[in-house]
Amino acid sequence: MKYTERFDGRKPEELREMDAKVGVVKNAVGSAMFKIGKTVAIAAVYGPKDLFPKHLQNPKKGVLRCNYNMVAFSGAGDRVRPGPSRRSKEISMVTKNALEPALDLSPFPKTVVDVFVELIQTDAGTRCAGICAASLALADAGFKMKDLVCAVSGGVVGGMPVADVDYAEESFEGGSVDIPVAMMPRNGEITLLQLDGEVSKEDLLKAVDLAKKGCQDIYELQRKALREKYAKEETK
Repeated sequence: MKYTERFDGRKPEELREMDAKVGVVKNAVGSAMFKIGKTVAIAAVYGPKDLFPKHLQNPKKGVLRCNYNMVAFSGAGDRVRPGPSRRSKEISMVTKNALEPALDLSPFPKTVVDVFVELIQTDAGTRCAGICAASLALADAGFKMKDLVCAVSGGVVGGMPVADVDYAEESFEGGSVDIPVAMMPRNGEITLLQLDGEVSKEDLLKAVDLAKKGCQDIYELQRKALREKYAKEETK
């Protein structure tokens, strides 16, 4: 079954409606909200603080820890079971790996920086939304970063390469392949590339290119959110 027109009327390269804010969690060192479509991620950063047990410490730099969690009522379908799962542990690791290339924790040896990502509403693209929120939260916390990290899923739905696959497209009867991509837009370095399914080389390259262009749109939104916060602080 071919997919020739997107269910919600978007063009192949078009992302869902987005929003981003920083400073949304009062007691966190840094925090952010990132929304894309109906998927909403909240990220909060705590630390740096001493890391225990000591054998986990890095004497040259701080350690980044990420925790991804979907709250019980967040899904569009069945209730999400509370607590860690194999999927949440995998996405926590993926989030950490996507953020580390941009983050410089060398001023904080033997410490840990914790990033908690909560998905309060979901409709596909949760790991990418979480990465976008976590990157903004780290920037809001004032850590030295090479660049922000932006993430969005490319995909091939019924043979059609698209950007920002939603839940209806993930469930398309004609077949759907999800390709999460994270990158640092300033130098184009990709920090995450995953593939769920089988796809031709040609369609893969098209989908990744659409995702990279989508990351540029997210980058502008992230920068706008940071500018707006600090503009407000300057006027106080």
